[in-house]
Amino acid sequence: MSFIEFKNVCKMYPGSKVNTVDNFNLNIEEKEFIAFVGPSGCGKSTTLRMIAGFEEITGGELFIDGKKVNDVAPRDRGIAMVFQNYALYPHMTVEKNIGYGLKNMKMPASEIKKKVDWAIKILGLEEYRNRKPKNLSGGQRQRVALGRAIVKNQKLFLMDEPLSNLDAKLRVSMRTEISKLHRELGATTIYVTHDQVEAMTMADRIVIMKDGVIQQVGKPMELYDHPVNQFVAGFIGSPQMNFFDVTVEGDTVRFADGGSLSLPDEIVKKLRGRKGEMTLGIRGEDIKIAGRGEEKDKANRQTAVITDTEVMGNENNLYFTFGKSQAVARVSKYEIAQIGDQISFEFIPSKIHFFDKDTGVNYMEQ
Repeated sequence: MSFIEFKNVCKMYPGSKVNTVDNFNLNIEEKEFIAFVGPSGCGKSTTLRMIAGFEEITGGELFIDGKKVNDVAPRDRGIAMVFQNYALYPHMTVEKNIGYGLKNMKMPASEIKKKVDWAIKILGLEEYRNRKPKNLSGGQRQRVALGRAIVKNQKLFLMDEPLSNLDAKLRVSMRTEISKLHRELGATTIYVTHDQVEAMTMADRIVIMKDGVIQQVGKPMELYDHPVNQFVAGFIGSPQMNFFDVTVEGDTVRFADGGSLSLPDEIVKKLRGRKGEMTLGIRGEDIKIAGRGEEKDKANRQTAVITDTEVMGNENNLYFTFGKSQAVARVSKYEIAQIGDQISFEFIPSKIHFFDKDTGVNYMEQ
């Protein structure tokens, strides 16, 4: 049995006619780092709160370490939780905030001091030991909240968007700290975030949710390269995947503005005879800008005019309109273009995805 098992878990709030979380099935192994991601209102925080015992499960079964916990009180589930808003006691110092939970557990003072000293050291809070939360930065407060969780030495950590209140630079450093803590402690970690970059850089596996339903579960690059539907393809990746309305007939793809390209045999075979209106998807880095004089696949070369640019330092994003859709190509920092420049480009055929217009299913992953 897996460390955590969801079996058809559902959550319906009073007065609602639909489940906020619907038929949730998932196995999580011990010591895994799992991220729940999705847009606001998709049910990810509700799912985390059901694990914690803060929300009642209205259908299905939840097991933690082999024990059914549907009716088990939060304090008896063996969890530690880190919240978005830190939830620190303003009148207590860093040291007392970290040790407060242990004091409530009637732990001996000498043991509390030992654990608190360890947490303060591992989180780099030595010089802030006697400060109160109002005298700490956002990142320092978040580390205190982490310290309060890790001293409990639980096998399961739940984190509900813990970095969303921090600035961009601090979020990057805190991602590294949390990942390092996870490796050192060896606890199972479930991390809720709306930020797909956090999920991609931290998690062993990602659970993508929409409207309370799991869309896909997998390793970060599995989701990036092999999305099962258009929602996953558009949610994972920044900038998001480009989408074009197309009509497919045999090995020919026609775009809404009249442009066309020919598909290689391996892509035609994956389509399994499907034809008609579809959505073509391709990531920005898989649109290659053609250099002057290049003859490679000239028959499939397209042209467009640059409408905007983003200079990112390590790369450039070139925006243009093609097939009556806005698109972006991710190119190296050495490939420079200005607004108004006409470019020639090609789609890498093996990187093209085709999605059903109605269901969003990815035909390339069938």
